[in-house]
Amino acid sequence: MRKTKTVVRKPERELEITLVRSLIGCSPAQRAVASGLGLRKRNSRVIRKDGPEIWGMIRKIPHLVKVEAREKK
Repeated sequence: MRKTKTVVRKPERELEITLVRSLIGCSPAQRAVASGLGLRKRNSRVIRKDGPEIWGMIRKIPHLVKVEAREKK
């Protein structure tokens, strides 16, 4: 008899990302990362699914954003 794996799913998290500093004076690469996240103006806020690709983008501009994790509804 074969044993089957039981997959335990973690509750999905969402990240609320807020642009807290202006993009004026930032490099074009940093502007592109902010645009890729969907951030346009100061204090703009987006909600993204938690994942390694999003965290990689956040790590490129940590001085410009504030990140809050929350459980998905």
